[in-house]
Amino acid sequence: MERIPWPVWRISLVIVFGAFVGMLDSSLVNVGLDRIGTDLGASLGEVQWVTTAYLIALAVSLPLCGWLGRRIGVGRLWLGAFAAFTVASGLCALAGDIGWLVALRVVQGLAAGLLTPAGQTILGQAVGPARLGRVMSILGIAVSSAPAIGPTVGGVLLDSLSWEWLFLINLPIGAIGVALGLKYVPRGEPGGAGRLDWTGFALVGLGLPLFVYALTAVGEGGGGIGPSVLVALALGAAGLVVFALRSWRRERPLLDLRLFGNPVFAAGTVSSLFIGAAMFGAMLLFPLYFQILRGADVVTTGLSLLSLGLGTMVVLPLAGWLTDRYGGGIVALAGGVFTVLTTAPFAVLGADADPVLLQVLLFLRGMALALSASPAGTAAFTAVRREQLPDATTMLNILMRVGGAVGGAMSAIVLSRLLPTGAEHAFQVAFWWLTGASVIALGAAWWLWRAQQHERVRAVPVAA
Repeated sequence: MERIPWPVWRISLVIVFGAFVGMLDSSLVNVGLDRIGTDLGASLGEVQWVTTAYLIALAVSLPLCGWLGRRIGVGRLWLGAFAAFTVASGLCALAGDIGWLVALRVVQGLAAGLLTPAGQTILGQAVGPARLGRVMSILGIAVSSAPAIGPTVGGVLLDSLSWEWLFLINLPIGAIGVALGLKYVPRGEPGGAGRLDWTGFALVGLGLPLFVYALTAVGEGGGGIGPSVLVALALGAAGLVVFALRSWRRERPLLDLRLFGNPVFAAGTVSSLFIGAAMFGAMLLFPLYFQILRGADVVTTGLSLLSLGLGTMVVLPLAGWLTDRYGGGIVALAGGVFTVLTTAPFAVLGADADPVLLQVLLFLRGMALALSASPAGTAAFTAVRREQLPDATTMLNILMRVGGAVGGAMSAIVLSRLLPTGAEHAFQVAFWWLTGASVIALGAAWWLWRAQQHERVRAVPVAA
C-alpha cells in the first residue's frame, strides 16, 4: 500500500476538529434540555425546538455543500462553516430567552450541515482513492467518540456549572480548529459551480427537512401521526421525488444524481443509509435501556456507553487499513455480520443481565460498527472522480441523515407502543427490530461487495 505522508495526516487531524465538535454538540445539548427549559422558563414543547431546529437547519444546508464547495473552494467553505459554528456557539450561551436560543441553534445547524461533507471532500481530494480508508478512519474516530463521551461530559458540566457551558465548551475547540485550518487546510479551487439551481434547492431544501422532521416527530409522538406531521411527511417525500426526477434529467443540477449510475457508488451509499438506520436506532435505544430498564442516571448511562465508543475507536484504524488493502465491500460485509451477531443478544437478555456481559457486548458492537460504517462510505467515495467528490459526500450524508431519522423513529415507535405492556418485553422487541435493520444493512453490504467484485473483473484486461 502507498505510504501516507505527514502533511496529509496533518490535514486529517485538523479536519477531525470540525467533525468532533459538530457531533459533540448534539449529544451535549440533549442532556441539558431540562435544565435549559427551567432556567429560561420554557415549556417542554418549546425547549424541544432547541434540538429540532438544529436538526432541521442541518438538513437544509446539506444539499448546498457540493455547489458551495465548487463555488468558493471546499477548504474556504469548511473554514467559514467552522468559524460560523464556533461564533454561534458563543452566542447561544448568551441567549436570554428560548426564542433567541432556537434562532441561534438554526445558525449552528446550518454551519454543522456543511462541516462533515466539506471535510470528507477535502480529505478525498488530498489523499486519493488508494489511501482514503486509513485517512477516513481518523475522521470516523471523531464522529464515533463524540456521541459516546457527550452524555458523560454533559452530565459532569451540568453537575457543577450552568447550561451555558454546554455551548461555551465549543469555543476553545473551534478556535484551535479554525486557527490550524487557516494554516494547513488547502483552500480548494473555486469557480466551477455555475449558477445555483434555485428550483432544485427549493425542492430539496424544503423536502429534506420536512421529511426528517416528520419522521422525528413520529418517533417522539410514539407513532401517532397528526395532521401536521402527515402533511409534512407527504410534502417532504413529494419534494424529494420531484427533485430526484428533475435532477436526473437536468444537465447541471444542484446534485448530480447520475452518480447513482455507478454501481459501486450506489451500493456504498445505500449501504450507508441502512447502516445509519441501525446506528441511530441504537443510539436512541441504548441510553433508554440503561435509564428505564436498569434505573441508571444520566452520568452512569454515559459511562456505561463508553465501551461502545471505545470499541469503535480501537478498531477504526484497522478498518481503514483493511479497506485500503482489500476494498471497502468485503470489510463492510464482515462488519455487517459482526453487527448482527452483537445486536441479537440484547433481544434475549433480561433486565438482570450481567453488567460485565453487557459491557463486552457493547465493546464488540462498537468494533462491528467500525468495520461496517466507514468502509462502506469510503468505498462510495473511491468509486467517483476527484471533481465528483463534493456531490458524492453530500449525497452520502443526506442518505445517512434520512436513514438515521428512519431508524430513530422505528425504535421510538416500538418502545412507546410496548412500554405499557412491560419494559423488558418492549426493549426485547425493539432490539429484534434493530437486529432486522442490521440484517438489511448486511444485505446492502453484500451488494456493495458484489459490485466491487464485478468492477474488478471488468477492469482486468482481456488477453489477445
